[in-house]
Amino acid sequence: MKIGALRESESDEHRVALVPETAAQLIKAGHKVCIEQGAGLTAGFPDIAYSQAGAETLTGNEVNETVDVFVHVQPPTVDEIQKLKPGALVVSIMNARNDASRISVLESAGVTAIAMELVPRIARAQRMDVLSSQASISGYKAALLAANALGKYLPMMMTAAGTIPPAKILVLGAGVAGLQAIATARRLGAIVEAFDVRTAAGEQVESLGAKFIHPPKSKDGEGSGGYAREQTEDEQHLQRLFIKEHLGDVDALITTAAIPGRPAPILVTAEMIDAMQQGSVVIDLAAESGGNVEGTTPGKIININGVSIHGPINVPSSMPFHSSQLYSRNVMALLDLIIGKKDKTLNLNLEDDVIDATCVVHLGKVRHKFSS
Repeated sequence: MKIGALRESESDEHRVALVPETAAQLIKAGHKVCIEQGAGLTAGFPDIAYSQAGAETLTGNEVNETVDVFVHVQPPTVDEIQKLKPGALVVSIMNARNDASRISVLESAGVTAIAMELVPRIARAQRMDVLSSQASISGYKAALLAANALGKYLPMMMTAAGTIPPAKILVLGAGVAGLQAIATARRLGAIVEAFDVRTAAGEQVESLGAKFIHPPKSKDGEGSGGYAREQTEDEQHLQRLFIKEHLGDVDALITTAAIPGRPAPILVTAEMIDAMQQGSVVIDLAAESGGNVEGTTPGKIININGVSIHGPINVPSSMPFHSSQLYSRNVMALLDLIIGKKDKTLNLNLEDDVIDATCVVHLGKVRHKFSS
């Protein structure tokens, strides 16, 4: 099969869907791999690296119009979809739950589309889990953003001029991003506390050397698939009161609570921000889906009463080398599942849990409709 990737069209997207490492593995497995000239440059992968891996570097149209499997990071554009051969397979993050118009374009083009963000959270699909691989990058970077924005040391420093106490960081949400933020902040020497509505997260938090904080006698907030369930109004009110008690002495707050395909829950209100010290910093990793902090502006840094609130967007793209590498490995694991080892053709078993969940369009027929 001919598998290819283009340069990403979004101006703030620096990742590439196929890296030379993955290209070499696909070629070794008997496939042809092509990539648009310059597609990997912003991620640190020059054309020569693809050539050395055995891949062809072609023009965008040559890739777009000839491939059997079209791999993207961000959702492909309407123009890219319309140039594909009927029956081609598109693999990308599709934003399928919220972008019905793009699904309609895929349907009209007569292609098959797999949405990587819909990979189910089951053991056998871990190698394909794009949300987790990219969230790990985001959590790591969030701790660095907080350290860079603070006008303080993170670790305790003993100097001739006296001892500087360590900074204190509070992380809200102990999923993949939150745990990586905790681990990174701890490695940098900060004192770290973490909150999550799921009581099971406490053991993971404490294993990283952080303190798990949780309202006493509160109900467990875990839902299906390992994600937090939607909280009631009463639960949210009690949680905000509890979090507010801990905000007065933190130097940095990192929020990571996101629900795939839905607006992010507001965990920190403007009133709660008023309880924070002047000069403290907030890194809201949920900015793209509305933010966990009231007042967060996606892509901007705002100041409220001396508190700096950062709303970074597309954080994985700010570390494009490793985020591309991880994404490409996720795609490779998926292709291993759906391409026959002997005949090298697509074999989409729609009764397979992973394929059933991720295949949103099959040969021009929409398989999943999502409520808005």
